[in-house]
Amino acid sequence: MSTALVYIVAGVAFGGSWLVKQWLKRTYATWSQVPNTFQITGAQTAAAILKMKGITNVRIERVKGSLTDHYDPTKDILRLSQTNHDSISIAAMAVSAHEAGHAIQDYRDDIRLKLRKFLVPVAAFGGRFSPYLFMGGIFLGSGTLLRWGAFLLVGTLVFQLLTLPVEFNASKRAMDNLEELGFTDPEQREGTRKVLTAAALTYVAAAATSIAYIATIWATTRGRR
Repeated sequence: MSTALVYIVAGVAFGGSWLVKQWLKRTYATWSQVPNTFQITGAQTAAAILKMKGITNVRIERVKGSLTDHYDPTKDILRLSQTNHDSISIAAMAVSAHEAGHAIQDYRDDIRLKLRKFLVPVAAFGGRFSPYLFMGGIFLGSGTLLRWGAFLLVGTLVFQLLTLPVEFNASKRAMDNLEELGFTDPEQREGTRKVLTAAALTYVAAAATSIAYIATIWATTRGRR
């Protein structure tokens, strides 16, 4: 692949990633203003799903921020952001059901979640030190340092690629569990699906961006020491 083509592909990836993030923000903002039919909070949604699946060892906690929701498999804690923990919006229900899906994956020893958990230190290491190598490579004009920075990003990319099936499966579980609980109607189903789809595509965009970074660096440093 020519250097020019690499730059074009990278530009498309970076631009697409930005657009997906903006889409997520708009989609979440829209459906966070629409109350769910059943008037239940995000925390109540997650609790109902966990109870239905017989999971009693997971604690639900409120955390600061917006869209900071996540499941911590090391401590069996499902953390919901302030905006979702107490909200009765369709967006809060969707996000909470998704995070409950991760708790179910952990409870059932899902191999995909285990692999992602195993790669967390690798991704963290690459994300922490690759920027220093990039800055050093640019400051010193060293292609070697830049390539090492790109190499460290490969670990992050592998982590992101393994994240995709984990996230898609959690979203599918979210829809299935809400259906099983009867927490759906036509409008709510549409909103939930849109929120989950937008969130899933952000992970796709993140992986595409990492690929673009790595490809751009390698194309730029070809033939350089």
